[in-house]
Amino acid sequence: MYQASVPVLLHTLDAVSAFLKKAAAHAELRKIDPAVLLGMRLYPDMFPLTRQVQLTADFAKGTAARLAGVENPKFADEETTFDALQQRIAKTVTFVKSFKPAQIDGSEAREITIPIGGQPQTFKGQPYLLHFALPNFFFHAATAYDILRHAGVELGKRDFIGGFKTE
Repeated sequence: MYQASVPVLLHTLDAVSAFLKKAAAHAELRKIDPAVLLGMRLYPDMFPLTRQVQLTADFAKGTAARLAGVENPKFADEETTFDALQQRIAKTVTFVKSFKPAQIDGSEAREITIPIGGQPQTFKGQPYLLHFALPNFFFHAATAYDILRHAGVELGKRDFIGGFKTE
């Protein structure tokens, strides 16, 4: 459970951080107000870039915390700059890195209850990780990537996937 969660979350958080750096450079080079990129959406009823990144971080820290059975820290959703989003990712990475395999391994059957649509939903640890937490984490990370790609930031598939892990 640890190997299927913590390293995966950290790897993608690193990729999100890297493509946000490219977005900030893109805005500076093209004289685009960063707030324009941060407020972009793929569709009017979808969250803007800033919220997509916040949710990516939230799913990362929440997944690790819930699997370990510890308190999920709350981060205020106050980021309005690329630097602030980078700080949020950094705080998230520090939190996720704090977990040891022994805290998460064996959590396959741990009961995890979270509110979904205002109603409590209870999962066992493994279905929570594989069918709820990771799909949501990747959805928000991919949507952030897609917003930036749509805005003309020079990103490719390798930017989303990040460096290859061969072991």
